[in-house]
Amino acid sequence: MSFKEPEEQLQVIKLGTEEVISEEELLAKLKDSKAKNRPLRIKAGFDPTAPDLHLGHCVLLKKLREFQDLGHTVLFLIGDFTAMIGDPSGRSETRPPLTEEEVKQNALTYERQVFRILDREKTEVMFNSSWLSDMSAADLLKLSTLETVARMLERDDFSKRYDSGVSITVNEFLYPLIQAYDSVNMKADVEFGGTDQKFNILLGRGVQKHFNQAPQVAILLPILEGLDGVRKMSKSLNNYIAVEDSAVDMYGKLMSVSDELMWKYYRLLTSRSENELGELKKGHPLEAKKALAFELTSWLHGAKEAEAAAEDFTTKFSQREFPEDAREVVIKKDGDMTILDLVSEASEKLKSRNEAKRLIAQGGVSIDGERFSDMSAPVPARPVLNLKIGKKEFVTVKIR
Repeated sequence: MSFKEPEEQLQVIKLGTEEVISEEELLAKLKDSKAKNRPLRIKAGFDPTAPDLHLGHCVLLKKLREFQDLGHTVLFLIGDFTAMIGDPSGRSETRPPLTEEEVKQNALTYERQVFRILDREKTEVMFNSSWLSDMSAADLLKLSTLETVARMLERDDFSKRYDSGVSITVNEFLYPLIQAYDSVNMKADVEFGGTDQKFNILLGRGVQKHFNQAPQVAILLPILEGLDGVRKMSKSLNNYIAVEDSAVDMYGKLMSVSDELMWKYYRLLTSRSENELGELKKGHPLEAKKALAFELTSWLHGAKEAEAAAEDFTTKFSQREFPEDAREVVIKKDGDMTILDLVSEASEKLKSRNEAKRLIAQGGVSIDGERFSDMSAPVPARPVLNLKIGKKEFVTVKIR
């Protein structure tokens, strides 16, 4: 158990969180834990809907590791059962269902990736199929009586879909209840999640009370925007930095984060104090960004690989392979934009799309030092792109 007093633990835990419901309850649980020398059980659920964990997930994993360093136990829940429904939180439409085989494959990669951050000795990996698969139809019906349709429609995402006539399936209504029932089976003291999980986690408190358990404390974390600087980091939006990206790719992607968003990455993914951030802000943003890229790459890959990635970046970009006085264009991105669309719109020298197609196919187009030969590939989700077209045309593209 932790040598820190409960009040000190609370201050560590609160740093970087959006909301704790409630602080009084959490402090009481920490005091009881200290008195009984019993680690708290900290729940965090991940539905394996895609094989890659990314830095958005790392915001949560970092806080979980802090709990472990304080002596508590993390219950890492892989929602292999619920992944076949799909979490409706923040969704504007029903998520396409996954097959059982897809879920199993993704779950295997999750187990491998999380231990880059979590302490294996203080982690229990759990699968909710181990209790949900045994539920009978009667059990599910009993569970469904614990919440009303009216209450479900109070959720912002559901209400918007209902008002706009977008369908909501019955199993999506069941998802929050099933997530809440996970907390009962796991006997969770605390549940972590993003702010978009508030409804689900609070519902877990109510369902635990129904089953005569002490309600879990809800700890909500801010949502991390992806490389586009606008939307939540997500694999489906192609604006993510994967935990298993190579060190070179991770470092390079972090260097493409906007100066403004960089500070949120610092706050949510590092342990820098406000005083340290204040000192960094006095310097040049490029140096602060290099420090961020090195710190996060070192965290997930080790210092040696981070140093090699930094050297690679310096070779490619800091030696002015891309001219400082490159022409700038602003392009409004409406929907999906391909490499062909980008080159056609940004170039002043190419006379037609056919000419652009030929140049791309010949490997004559690169973005931020990466060559693109597939004209139908999506444009990288970054706010600024250094576009090289042929041997002599250089364009700094700002995506809006």
